[in-house]
Amino acid sequence: MKTNEARRLLRHMFEAAITAAQPAHCIPLHLPEPSRGRLIVIGAGKASAAMAKALEENWPGELSGLVVTRYGYVVPCQRIEIVEAAHPVPDAAGVAAAQRIHALVQGLSADDTVLCLISGGGSSLLALPFEGLSLADKQGVNKALLKSGASISEMNCVRRHLSAVKGGRLAAACHPARVVNLMISDVPGDNPIDIASGPTVADPTTCADALAIIRRYGIAVPPAVLDILENGRGESIKPGDARLDRVETRLIATPQMALEAAAAVARQAGVAAHILGDAIEGEARDVGKVMAGIALQVAGRGQPFAAPCVLLSGGETTVTVRGNGRGGRNVEFLLALGVALNGHRGIHAIAGDTDGVDGQEEIAGAWLAPDSLARAWGKGIKPLVSLDDNDAHGFFEALGDSVITGPTLTNVNDFRAILITHELP
Repeated sequence: MKTNEARRLLRHMFEAAITAAQPAHCIPLHLPEPSRGRLIVIGAGKASAAMAKALEENWPGELSGLVVTRYGYVVPCQRIEIVEAAHPVPDAAGVAAAQRIHALVQGLSADDTVLCLISGGGSSLLALPFEGLSLADKQGVNKALLKSGASISEMNCVRRHLSAVKGGRLAAACHPARVVNLMISDVPGDNPIDIASGPTVADPTTCADALAIIRRYGIAVPPAVLDILENGRGESIKPGDARLDRVETRLIATPQMALEAAAAVARQAGVAAHILGDAIEGEARDVGKVMAGIALQVAGRGQPFAAPCVLLSGGETTVTVRGNGRGGRNVEFLLALGVALNGHRGIHAIAGDTDGVDGQEEIAGAWLAPDSLARAWGKGIKPLVSLDDNDAHGFFEALGDSVITGPTLTNVNDFRAILITHELP
């Protein structure tokens, strides 16, 4: 298979994964039955505006509400107000949005329904600091977590216990209304407490857990943060709390669904597809090395699969930032994969974030071709130096191999596809 053919197939698979998680496809299948009272719509995340639009187009009755999404991810709605805020580090707009959403669900009756549209990115976008904390405190902790190498589950545990709306608190504020969560999962394992840090679901983790994570990664935090965690004031809403008795959660799109859609594209092209996992975590460069080892075994020995085939995986890797480069986790995975493959002529790959933003760059990810390293050396770029400096975006951009989608209006986490075109003797 020629490089251009391999690239087209990989891009088609990535696009299929994104399409499978589009709210317009998923929302209509999961709408609740209308209730006697009002329908109040709230939400947060990179997909929340597109979810709101799909809801408006498919809901038969009256509704009103407010959702917050990332800057640039607005989809115009007629009855649901859409506001924008910052991601991945919260800003004042996110605080204001969280305050308004919290106020919107006050004083509801048992006949009312709150429909919560939750997707990845909501942890930053729905930012209401716990009493005694400032926005600056939250921003500092968030930046430190992002650089620490902590897993998304660990980061969200800390966030839940420093928030006035996360960890089930927003659902408790809706009581006694019925609460229906429609969630697009961007987290390994699809645990609702980790999607936008679980504002409308019960949280079994504790302040002690959050404190242990901060200490594990040596994160410096303000004294007010330590006080809230050490004395337990930041405890979240626990399973069994009566205020959450009428909460139901529906996962409408997941990483596994996206991977299955990509696999179908590969099989239609006559290429066997193997999903290695939808919840793979770990340091991005380490995952890259492991995946390279599997791909080389396929190419060299036909084990555990015969070529041609594609190896698909999802999840959320992490990057412990030690250099001064531009990140992010998908391209760091890809660069580490390329270094380990060392120009193997039968292996191509793509890695990207399904929300269109890898790290803090408006770049979804990148391609890897058999000649990527050679082209880099020809430009005087040293792959290992770029990797050590956490500058994989700079590496692939210099080659013209960045993958740019723009806002995809959904988010089912990382997408990785390694195409082994043939076995070598």
